[in-house]
Formats: sequence, structure tokens, C-alpha cells
Amino acid sequence: MTTKTTRLPAHPVVRRFAEAINRGDRASFQGLLTPNATMTDDGRAVDLAAWADREIFGANGHFDVRREDPGGLGMIVAYRNDIQGALSTRWDFTVKGDRISRFETGQV
Repeated sequence: MTTKTTRLPAHPVVRRFAEAINRGDRASFQGLLTPNATMTDDGRAVDLAAWADREIFGANGHFDVRREDPGGLGMIVAYRNDIQGALSTRWDFTVKGDRISRFETGQV
């Protein structure tokens, strides 16, 4: 039997973001965001808190990097949750200091 290992982002702030998602740790996730952080899902601006509740914390979200851009702020992720199952998604992050001020995600 083989064990599958989750690959995490190289950028330290984005890595902590992915770890928080995979642990279901809402407090750590929120602590990694700037107070006015924004996001898009499939090109549409959405309410970040409501989206996270639905797509991550209410649905056992899991983040597994498949391919990462140099610098570690853009990546293709095998993302899965209890709502949509397994998806190939693109994630791009804007990091300010030690927090994420914006991320964009969408299916690829």
C-alpha cells in the first residue's frame, strides 16, 4: 500500500494558508488574511468569509499543490471538498508582509 503525501506551497505565508485549510483551522486561516482581504472565484468577486465557510470549513476542503510558479504565489492545485469533489484549480496570491491581501481561484 502506498501513502499519498500532500504537497504544500513553497512560499511560507501561502504554505500556512494551505496548512490551515487542510487542518480545518478557521482561526489560523483568518489570521493569515489582511483585515480587508478580497478574493475571486472563477473570475467573480465573492464574499471571502461566506465562501470560506461554504467551500472550506463547511465542506472539509483540502489543498494539494500540483504545479507551482517561481516565487510560490501562483499554482495549480488539486482541491477537493465535500460539495464539488476533486477539482483542478488555479490559485494566485497577493501577500503583504506576513498576510494575504487577495487570492484568486478558479477551475482550470
